Amino acid sequence: MTPTPLNPVIETPDLPAPEAFDDAKAAVDRLEELYRGAVGFLQERFAQAMKAGDADRRYRAFYPEVRITTTSFAKIDSRLSFGHVAEPGTYATTVTRPDLFRWYLEQQIGLLIHNHGVPVVVGVSDTPMPVHFAMTAEGASVPQEGAASFTLRDVFDVPDLSTTNDDIVNGTYALPPDGTRPLAPFTAQRVDYSLARLSHYTATDPKHFQNHVLFTNYQFYVSEFEAYARKMLADPDSGYTAFVSTGNAMITEADQVLPHSDKMPQMPAYHLKRKHGAGITLVNIGVGPSNAKTATDHIAVLRPHAWVMVGHCAGLRSSQSLGDFVLAHAYLREDKVLDDDLPVWVPVPALAEIQIALEQAVAEATALEGYDLKRIMRTGTVASLDNRNWELRDHTGPVQRLSQSRAVALDMESATIAANGFRFRVPYGTLLCISDKPLHGELKLPGMASEFYKTQVSRHLLIGIRSMERLREMPLERIHSRKLRSFDETAFL
Repeated sequence: MTPTPLNPVIETPDLPAPEAFDDAKAAVDRLEELYRGAVGFLQERFAQAMKAGDADRRYRAFYPEVRITTTSFAKIDSRLSFGHVAEPGTYATTVTRPDLFRWYLEQQIGLLIHNHGVPVVVGVSDTPMPVHFAMTAEGASVPQEGAASFTLRDVFDVPDLSTTNDDIVNGTYALPPDGTRPLAPFTAQRVDYSLARLSHYTATDPKHFQNHVLFTNYQFYVSEFEAYARKMLADPDSGYTAFVSTGNAMITEADQVLPHSDKMPQMPAYHLKRKHGAGITLVNIGVGPSNAKTATDHIAVLRPHAWVMVGHCAGLRSSQSLGDFVLAHAYLREDKVLDDDLPVWVPVPALAEIQIALEQAVAEATALEGYDLKRIMRTGTVASLDNRNWELRDHTGPVQRLSQSRAVALDMESATIAANGFRFRVPYGTLLCISDKPLHGELKLPGMASEFYKTQVSRHLLIGIRSMERLREMPLERIHSRKLRSFDETAFL
């Protein structure tokens, strides 16, 4: 039969058949083998097609998958929020970049095998791998539509929105006809999409991101973070191994020169690295809830252990002073960017583990504790708006809502970061520093701002770092609160 666009010959790679594993490391080894086979096949065939300028068949490779079937309602340790499935059935997830996620995959698969006493099955899924993601896995790219002399979609698979979405985490996932349930919060295509976006927005490779992420809305924090990183690299007992800046520029010694890019990305990221990703990443998301959502949408696929906002805010109470801290224990969400994904009626609770770590870090940095800590730190509701110049509008509406909510501070990012943490099951927190008090005549003017930045940025950042270091010492099962898990959750974090 002569192949046609509607009835093409489809060539696929020859890869191992599905196999059961009762050892997590061996299972991940097989995932890597299947992934490398699929990527290598697509890269080779794409190079051939580009050189020949045509192709007489379709080339298709598939993501690997991990699958588990259990028939028991056996009770699992009720303290655990992950590592097990809720009821008997078959659960599966497609996997990408097992090299990048090896530690995570070994941990999650190991818990499944241990908790349910059955093996996992690793094989090739039925989800095609887009050629774009196969190429970017090795740092290459696919030319834009029309650049090749053949129609790309006739020969290779391209990204598909039906498998690149947030249906699982949003709770809107529809089971396929065979009833297989999701094993992980994101599909492989969704992960690949975000990995590509992270490289674009932050100008650093996803492999550099650490498990503890600090977000800030000012560039002033970056130089302080670099200074702290150099101090840690000078200490052989610190456990930190490298510092990575934009453009993947890396230093491993304190006195090395770090080249700085002339062209900054939209949300530059900086990484103080440690073994198994246990270091700290700082992302300057800039100002506004849209950037906050974009950053967290994509960092979430890396499954960080925690993320915390350490930015500036407006103090709303007359009793507050410039430089005081605000530890958010609730959020007034008027940022609007997540309303379609997480309705505003959904409460976003404070997480005790994060709150305690932040409060203890403030106490350590200020040498205050107990009741005295209230002199410089207020715990309360943080309001996040989508209008930076809200002060210029009629105050009746906004101020009344702020007062009714008992808000103590206002910014544009914190509620977005917390809400997306809740949505993506990533532990979250907020510690802000008051840089102005617009309701009380203290505006963020140049002279005031300069003095404020000079005295407060270093201490504020150090508090954020110390809180992350405290969280790093906690067992993962304690940080990942059951508050973040819904009725029918995926086994993987």
